[in-house]
Amino acid sequence: MDIVNRKLSFVQEFLRISDEEIITKLEQLLHYERNRKTSSELEPMTYDDFNKMIDKSEEDFKNGRVTEAKELLKIVESWK
Repeated sequence: MDIVNRKLSFVQEFLRISDEEIITKLEQLLHYERNRKTSSELEPMTYDDFNKMIDKSEEDFKNGRVTEAKELLKIVESWK
């Protein structure tokens, strides 16, 4: 089952819940997991990881795996 169908299934199941305590626990879990994920994504990287990222970026540029700023702006505009 793909993520969209899983979300729809979850929402349908959530809408059937009438117990306020369960809803509160699900809300708490959602907030906790969202904060935990955000915190882990914001951890500082090591110098080694930073240098690897730079090396990969330079390799991507040399091999033409880049998107020009104008093209990227067009893509972003299409999101609206």
